[in-house]
Amino acid sequence: MGARDEAPRRDDTIGAARLDAAACAAVDSTGQIGEALGLSEHLRDALWRVDSAGIARLEASGGLIVAGMGGSSVGGRLAAGALGPRLRRPLALAMGYDIPSWIGRETLVLCSSYSGSTEEALATYDAAKEAGAPRIVATTGGPLAQRARADGVPVVPLPGGFQPRAAVGYSLVTALEAAALCGAAPSLRGEVEGAAALAAELAREWGPGGAEDGDAKRIARSLHGTIPVITGAGLTASVAYRWKCQINENAEQPAFASKFPELNHNEIVGWAGAERRVSAVFLEDPQAGERVAHRTDVTADIAAEGAAVVERVSARGETRLERLVSLVLLGDLVSLYAAVLRGVDPVSVRAIEVLKERLAATRA
Repeated sequence: MGARDEAPRRDDTIGAARLDAAACAAVDSTGQIGEALGLSEHLRDALWRVDSAGIARLEASGGLIVAGMGGSSVGGRLAAGALGPRLRRPLALAMGYDIPSWIGRETLVLCSSYSGSTEEALATYDAAKEAGAPRIVATTGGPLAQRARADGVPVVPLPGGFQPRAAVGYSLVTALEAAALCGAAPSLRGEVEGAAALAAELAREWGPGGAEDGDAKRIARSLHGTIPVITGAGLTASVAYRWKCQINENAEQPAFASKFPELNHNEIVGWAGAERRVSAVFLEDPQAGERVAHRTDVTADIAAEGAAVVERVSARGETRLERLVSLVLLGDLVSLYAAVLRGVDPVSVRAIEVLKERLAATRA
């Protein structure tokens, strides 16, 4: 039997390993799973925090730029997915030191940095100020909050004590509200409550106290020992990227994200050489339409020729926001259960800390 026909060696005990509260607590030293399960409360609390910032409505014909990095930027990406065809003006991301050179007084810039000290976020704040763009800041404090308050820029006060990636409910709602405030999209406040209620229901089903064969635990076991490639389309493309980042940070393992239809013009050819080391995960929106569903069917069949595992995951919920939130919560829990299965404490991001230390040393 050739190498391509051989599945990677898997730990046979994984399928039987329990992922109950005791098993999770033994690895998850700071309760990251509990933070993920609190998504419902975070969504509701985020609306109050945006209101507390006293942000005035404005007409911004240039749309919205969400500037941030990592877990602080994901809200903008997810907001674009939740809004989809309801966007009236552009919603773009600035993930680096610069903002688009074309922005000015007609473009709202949401500068998001959980710590308030991310050097890229500070640079984009300064660039937006120089361009004369209206700004909103979302942070727990730090130099970013200090600059904003000195400039009279509204600050959405994020709660402290989270890992930035665990504050996804806050960053999502803040981006949605910013889009509504500048006229880039309609308000989704009515959908936030429904999404929060669904998240609470799914947290009970998928949490450590839920069934051992529940979706989150089952998928984590299925993917164990593989390198996941998570694919989405439209609404789910932004969530696929969230899954990739969460698996990277929480489980400390490689993962990659892709999206339809672009992958059908390149990546699909590579599955023949996957040699059973890679798993294929397809995040599906039941409302995406017949052509997307058929494309997923065909692609999943082709990927199965080289993938160790093929998982097809369907979103739940009635509204776009509900369906997006259901997949965000599922992916967060899959990544955290993957960490437990690997014996990795999900709070640790040592590689990022080393990078920041080394970059800071070059400025000294």
